[in-house]
Amino acid sequence: MARMGTRAEALHDDTKEGRLHARPQLLSVGAPERGLRSLGLGGRRDGLLYVPKGYQAGQPMPLVVMLHGAGGNASHALSPWRMLADEVGLLLLAPESRGPTWDLISEEGFGSDVAFIDQALAYVFAHYAVDPGRIAIEGFSDGASYALSLGVTNGDLFTHVVAFSPGFLETAARRGEPKLFISHGVKDEVLHIDPCSRRIVPRMEGAGYAVRYREFDGPHTIPDDIAREALAWFLAP
Repeated sequence: MARMGTRAEALHDDTKEGRLHARPQLLSVGAPERGLRSLGLGGRRDGLLYVPKGYQAGQPMPLVVMLHGAGGNASHALSPWRMLADEVGLLLLAPESRGPTWDLISEEGFGSDVAFIDQALAYVFAHYAVDPGRIAIEGFSDGASYALSLGVTNGDLFTHVVAFSPGFLETAARRGEPKLFISHGVKDEVLHIDPCSRRIVPRMEGAGYAVRYREFDGPHTIPDDIAREALAWFLAP
């Protein structure tokens, strides 16, 4: 008789497939901590959470998980939308990769970063009211590749995926139908547009995903107008 695996083994297998388990909760908590602070979950490589000034306990707010590029950190990850969060009312979560970049790139497979992001999400969902109809995962460069891969794998959690200058998309399985926003500079010398976004976008459109794609005349960066357009797209009714 085959032995049934334990819950820990099942969760470990899900981690290797990029599966996230944390989900928003219907809760009413006390006075929230607002502003920017460390997660306090990951040691030397941790992350940041930004709670906007207008957040009110028990009133669900959109959430964005923001992923840095290779060699980056949580502060870098927050930069596209940090200064707009108070204005539009946005919770921002920026976990840091366990190594210099995300496990799917450095280890050629999902692993420790999935587990840490799941832990960070569980913390946010336990302490803050999050709108389940407005949860995005966003990233730049390696973070964009990881946001696409993790977002499409967990499309039953993430409603939107924002990828600024991604290199690739790789999934073990696809769930849900998240909307995708992808941008790329035609002069990008780090992740060239032809083998990257110009291949990813037709592939995802062919698979039935709703994709908004923007090319711009520039290098490996996030232009302010593109960042603002992506945010407006995410928050649109």
